[in-house]
Amino acid sequence: MAIRKLLLPLTGTAAGEAALTTALTVARYWNAHVTALHVRVDSRDVAPLAGEGLSGAMIEEMMSATEKESSDRAYAVRAMFERFVSSQDVIVQEARPNVGHATASFAAVTGREEDIVAQQARLADLTVVPHPDAGEDVSSSDALHAVLFDSGRPVLISPQVAPKSIGTRVCLAWNGTAESASSVLAAMPWMQRAEAVRILSAEGYQRRGPGAPDLAAYLALHGIHADIVMFHSTGSVGASLLSAAQEFGCDLLSMGAYSHSRLRQLILGGVTRHVLENAAIPVMMNR
Repeated sequence: MAIRKLLLPLTGTAAGEAALTTALTVARYWNAHVTALHVRVDSRDVAPLAGEGLSGAMIEEMMSATEKESSDRAYAVRAMFERFVSSQDVIVQEARPNVGHATASFAAVTGREEDIVAQQARLADLTVVPHPDAGEDVSSSDALHAVLFDSGRPVLISPQVAPKSIGTRVCLAWNGTAESASSVLAAMPWMQRAEAVRILSAEGYQRRGPGAPDLAAYLALHGIHADIVMFHSTGSVGASLLSAAQEFGCDLLSMGAYSHSRLRQLILGGVTRHVLENAAIPVMMNR
């Protein structure tokens, strides 16, 4: 299935331009539409968090400050979007069928970001999420985890530096889990157009389920030739996986996310966490 609609949640401007560039690269590749979505904080949500001991005037002041900060951020994000699409000669219009070129639009709504993004992502072929800021804990990236856990759709994590190409050399991180099987399905349109496809697996990464040769045979039924590389894990499986992808010249890595619990990965680390924090290429993840 071709990719026709992309969702791009924009919380701020720090990594926004790289994510916009990534989303537009994908949109041009597929003649797709990008909906840039900014979710404003609802100042009324501050009141229940204020706690006891605060007067009505103090709570009202907090709500007013939250509203101003939310408005300023929304204005900055909208201005960044308009500057970007103007500089890139992107046609700004609502999504329409069979346009034949990439288009984009901007929407700002008020509410809880994780709820709205997850809901909107359910009718997007792909959600592009900005890379977490260098000092930000990826476990708190609300938009990313909302899409992964509550949309049923794939998410593409944009690298901090926008790539020149996406999807010409595709790697599949395979470990036999249901999550990695979902990632294969999401990557199918990309693999059918890619110059080269490689399956990456490792003894310490494989779980109970089909092995890499079984996946290669399955892809062959779909007309996709994929070679297999069993990478060696020296300490961190995530680091070894990224190194193997880099050796291939990969410009799209597709993988399952959180086959172990999110809490376990938060405490102990894990492949998903390492890739989120360290990947310098676009990574498409599925749950």
